Amino acid sequence: MASTASSATIAERDARFIASAIKIRYTPFVLAGGDGAWLVDADGRRFLDFGAGWSVAHLGYSNRHVRQAVVAQLERTTYAGLNSTVNLPAVDLAEKLVSLIPGDGPKKAWFGLSGSDANEAALRLILRATGRRRVLSFVGSWHGTTEATMGLSGHTAFTAAPGGGHITKLPYPDPYRNPFGARFGSDQVVDQCLDYVEGYLFKTVCPPEDVAAVFVEAVQADSGDVVPPPDFMPKLRALCDRHGILLVADEVKTGLGRTGRMFAVEHTETAADVVLLGKSLGGGLPLSAVVAPPEILDCGSGIALFTVSGNATSCAAGLATLEVVEGESLVDLSARNGDYLRGRLAEVLGKHEPVGDVRGLGMMIGVDLVRDRVTKEPDQRLAAKVVYRAWELGLILFYAGSWGNVLEITPPLILTREEIDHGVDLLDRAIADALAGKVSDEAVAPFAGW
Repeated sequence: MASTASSATIAERDARFIASAIKIRYTPFVLAGGDGAWLVDADGRRFLDFGAGWSVAHLGYSNRHVRQAVVAQLERTTYAGLNSTVNLPAVDLAEKLVSLIPGDGPKKAWFGLSGSDANEAALRLILRATGRRRVLSFVGSWHGTTEATMGLSGHTAFTAAPGGGHITKLPYPDPYRNPFGARFGSDQVVDQCLDYVEGYLFKTVCPPEDVAAVFVEAVQADSGDVVPPPDFMPKLRALCDRHGILLVADEVKTGLGRTGRMFAVEHTETAADVVLLGKSLGGGLPLSAVVAPPEILDCGSGIALFTVSGNATSCAAGLATLEVVEGESLVDLSARNGDYLRGRLAEVLGKHEPVGDVRGLGMMIGVDLVRDRVTKEPDQRLAAKVVYRAWELGLILFYAGSWGNVLEITPPLILTREEIDHGVDLLDRAIADALAGKVSDEAVAPFAGW
């Protein structure tokens, strides 16, 4: 399965012709192919995938049903969109998503190409539909990389894009690192965060009657796979209801079974007003969705206009992806294997002193690397070396987090127990080797990561 050009040759051409502004690289890995949960580089070497391309490849890299759906649609036409025409795959997919999203009342869907444009479209539509001018989001959040969604986000990677004056950032209830300081534990972190909003923020600089929506991730992925206490989402829902504020659930990374439920909000039986999807929705093709009440999505025309919105090929892939997720019970598999994976990681990696925390839901798990377990000081350099060494050993994963110190493990949902054990063993060795000095600073220097 090797390419006619070597990995080194392709990497050299990439450095010459591909812009660096959009790249977050951790290794010189050159992806040439894939089957199941395995990737193949241009030299024919196989790697077990613990990243799924940032949670895109739910079904791995060779799902036959998705391939057949894409080929069948391309044989009909290479292009069909929604802006000025109607196409059946988009209608079918919209109807399916509306049936899946939790909550009562009528809903509609609109499609884009990425989680970024789903968040931006929702932001524009909600402000127009409600007539309110303020929006709330959380420190640590990642809602996209357009200008507007970088401002909406609260990740440290976007400090150069502080957002508009209409966006207010809230503390996220992180049980491992309480945002109000190390002297506070995790028992009261939800009430601390929400009391700050309702008892202080709303009474000073952010009148609740001006707030249109709260954008939230039920599991905050890119800040380090932070799982809030189970009372967070219900209490946030109640806060929104008290003030007539829309609750927007960003399920771009957590949706479609990643956390062991179809949607992460379902862990606490919380229904959002607006749900945003992307990444895995297209089965590997560019596709995102906004699912919301008609009064939001029908508030005006041309507000979220993309030429290839609802393109039939991506929508056919999206519908096929949902059919596989449901037909092969991948949500239940994610829950079961996720528990097994998290247990194995805690058991095997816990002996390494820099492993401060292993957390997650389903097949979304973060391994928090620290310099000291008491102070919880993040160790970004070690994370970079572990990921690099894992690649050398045949395992692909990434590091993320607000401080770039969390090993993010989001494998394809089809991973087997044997593959889980193999990947954990490789990761165990990668950490041991990195701690033993087998990865130099010079080796990781070209790969900035976060």
